[in-house]
Amino acid sequence: MHKVFITATGKFLPNTSVPNEAMEDYLGRINGLPSRTKDIFLRKNGIKSRYYALNTQQQTTHQAYEMAAKAIDDCLETAAAGKQNIDFLSTATTQSDLPVPGFASMVQGESGIGTCTLASHQSVCAASIMAIQNAYMHVQAGQSRNAVSCAAELPSRMFKASRFAGQSIVGADAALPADIDFLRWMLSDGAGAMLLQPAPSRTGISLEIEWIDLRSYAHQYELCMYTGTNKQADGSIAKTWLDYESMSAADKDGAINLKQDMQLVDNIVKLGIQRFFELVDEKKIAPEAIDWLVCHYSSHHFKKQITDLLEKGGANIPAEKWFTNLYTVGNIGAASIFVMLDELLRSGQLKHGQQVLCMVPESGRFITGYMMLRVVAPAAPGIVTEDIATIKAPEIRTQQKPVQEWLVRQLTGVWFDFERSLQQVPIVKKIFNGQLTLEEYKRLLLNLRQQVIDGSQWIARAASNVSMQYFHVRSSFIRHSSDEHRDYQILEKNYINCGGNENDLYTGEKNIGSEALSAYMFQRASQPDPFDLLGGMFIIEGLGNRVSGKWGRAIQQQLQLNADQVSFFIYHESSDSNDNHFERFENAIQSELLTREMAEKIVKTAKVVARLYRMQLEELDNF
Repeated sequence: MHKVFITATGKFLPNTSVPNEAMEDYLGRINGLPSRTKDIFLRKNGIKSRYYALNTQQQTTHQAYEMAAKAIDDCLETAAAGKQNIDFLSTATTQSDLPVPGFASMVQGESGIGTCTLASHQSVCAASIMAIQNAYMHVQAGQSRNAVSCAAELPSRMFKASRFAGQSIVGADAALPADIDFLRWMLSDGAGAMLLQPAPSRTGISLEIEWIDLRSYAHQYELCMYTGTNKQADGSIAKTWLDYESMSAADKDGAINLKQDMQLVDNIVKLGIQRFFELVDEKKIAPEAIDWLVCHYSSHHFKKQITDLLEKGGANIPAEKWFTNLYTVGNIGAASIFVMLDELLRSGQLKHGQQVLCMVPESGRFITGYMMLRVVAPAAPGIVTEDIATIKAPEIRTQQKPVQEWLVRQLTGVWFDFERSLQQVPIVKKIFNGQLTLEEYKRLLLNLRQQVIDGSQWIARAASNVSMQYFHVRSSFIRHSSDEHRDYQILEKNYINCGGNENDLYTGEKNIGSEALSAYMFQRASQPDPFDLLGGMFIIEGLGNRVSGKWGRAIQQQLQLNADQVSFFIYHESSDSNDNHFERFENAIQSELLTREMAEKIVKTAKVVARLYRMQLEELDNF
């Protein structure tokens, strides 16, 4: 069984923070009248501000699945794994945007995560722990190496004033029943996500999941927080919203309203503390050893009840160890624990070895959720000192001719876009986050080798298609082809020196990005006078001149390799300069062949090669 670590977190809180006095501008006033109970409930729950995926016209600005996708983007922005590396997606929500298909399918489609295994968890707050537990178990069992768990909630649209128009439950003074009104002033919108992996991050703090405990008490209690029906006086269900003659009839009867049984809700605290004490007796929790209690209490009203019960049971946890953001972001249901952990991780307050206990109760039909985490600081070998923040395009000398100057401006823009996009490619992110493994480095070399070996061949073909009119350019192509022949030989030696199998070098296939790049280069090289390939040379030689040395040194630092194991990357930085590769490029664009039409072709080819080179790195091992 593998250890499991939360190696990255992210969140998305829609639009701007909404203070208490502005809430009805977003939710609307029922029958045009301000609420008479809002201030009472706000005093009880203690919330000062929250976020809504609504505007002041009560229009939805973000769907729940869109917010989840944005939280995933935030989570993976600096993570070692990219979207194409995610092999399991586990989602949580109280109510999805659509009844069908599952929420996980909608999130995957919106997020751009590739083919993966997925799971949708629908409950209330504890859906979060269900989703995390599923991802945890997949990584623990070795079924997944990169699992994303996320949650999103969008309850505000259920509490818009227009929702209650025509419902018989609305009183003459525009008052709603307490079981609905209570939630109207408590719940808010947002999303959170986390990445789970079998090894800690090498660059940032991770949270090792020591255990997860989830218990349901639905057999003991009737519905407490629910929608889709109206409970009978005895607590039973006569019919659900789908059993009405029409959706309009279900709406008119208030069956679709989200409700909280105020007579039952306090049981959530009793059950949560009861399970806490059981975990203490089971030796899973030592109250004095807890450094942080991340407790999802849905209202300030419940905090004193929790602390009183803990104190009576001899398990008091000091106030300074509690972490919550309830008062600034509101109760985001299943997304709350994700957003709280994200804020705690980014707060700078965590120290290696600390214990973090997460507590997530649910009042739907009563569930308790607990999760014990241990703070893990990044290991020193993963530290990378190489600077990648500065992006500088290859320098090109011109003769101050308008066409040359236009070409240089365009190519500089292409380069900036290219290098920025490279830094988001998963394998490149791992290089500079200090999270690359030796096996991944060998995979990178093996994947590059299959395309590098074609380099001298397409350049030679291009030379053979240059007419005698441009003999001097043809000679430059031929000399360049000879230089490229050395590249794959150095790469092969690096691969073997890292423990790679020599036979793999000669039996390997091009990945689909390499296939596309080679096919394009050979196709262009086969045209008469294929000078637009200068754009491709600009990108590829620019990599050698400006980027490969950074990669090589970063790889060498984090994997503690010898020079003969990374020389393919480091060699290019000096050789591409010493061998006058860019001087040859400059000679070509300073000759009479450079017309405006040719300059435009060079720029287009540079764009295509940049995109295909990035694809080659994104599609490692995709044959």
